[in-house]
Amino acid sequence: MRHDHLITSKQLSRADIETVLDRAAEIDADPSAVANRHANSVLGLLFFEPSTRTKMSFETAMKRLGGSVVDMGSIESSSVKKGETLADTVRVTEGYVDALVLRHPKQGSAAMAGEFVDVPLLNAGDGAGHHPTQTLLDLYTIRENAGLDDLTIGIMGDLKYGRTVHSLAYALTNFDTRQHFISPESLQLPREVVFDLHQEGGGTQIREHDSLEEILPSLDVLYVTRIQRERFPDENEYQKIAGEYQIDLETLEDARDELTVMHPLPRVDEIAPEIDDTDHAAYFEQAHNGIPVRMALLDILLENNSDADTRGETDE
Repeated sequence: MRHDHLITSKQLSRADIETVLDRAAEIDADPSAVANRHANSVLGLLFFEPSTRTKMSFETAMKRLGGSVVDMGSIESSSVKKGETLADTVRVTEGYVDALVLRHPKQGSAAMAGEFVDVPLLNAGDGAGHHPTQTLLDLYTIRENAGLDDLTIGIMGDLKYGRTVHSLAYALTNFDTRQHFISPESLQLPREVVFDLHQEGGGTQIREHDSLEEILPSLDVLYVTRIQRERFPDENEYQKIAGEYQIDLETLEDARDELTVMHPLPRVDEIAPEIDDTDHAAYFEQAHNGIPVRMALLDILLENNSDADTRGETDE
């Protein structure tokens, strides 16, 4: 395909996921093997929202593949400030680069932008929608620590607005998993996501809970997300709920020794720092895994796009 975009994890089959993760494992084992593979390629970064890990890891990934990066910079210093539309921004930027990474606050923005460009476009987060490249590094981390089949995973926190949660839940339907979603009632998974997960079928079992305690002993992985204070009009209500969805060493007393604790970061107070030095903690490893996974994804997409160009020249 000429339009090799990654907009949502719902696009990904098990074979797609395993292809990326296997390539990431190869790169992780020997980064020098791909050091100059894309020396003439340029990656464009279009971030309309703040980002630390996603933006820096994409930039690092491209440079470690031998390529270069151009960055739109802040909205204040771009033509967006003058009223330029997203469609025009991506059309213009496409002329400078071989692939685009887009983060935007509006859900559905990446799918729309993908309609206007021929270079690969990767969704780095569209509002409360999807974050598929985060999902791939999450899956890589899970596979490295617990495997991806016969897996019991708890996903806890803000499940309503958490795009990392939505993407991960969809992707896990490709595997033999039991997914437990832990949240206050006001932050449960959107009903349409729950419906989709049941429709996806596969080997996945879906359960919802308002407490971690009852299912903690059965978990192989606990994926924690930040409960977003800004969503609560009443600070006291936030404090009441947030306090119930924090974990510390005492919380994990009944957990399996092999439990892997993950977090897409940034965290606030939902994971106590005392867990950082335990064998449970995998969230900093998870952040590091963004480099080999995004290297693998860029390597595959740029390679596919180059092959498409070559076929087009041959056909002519």
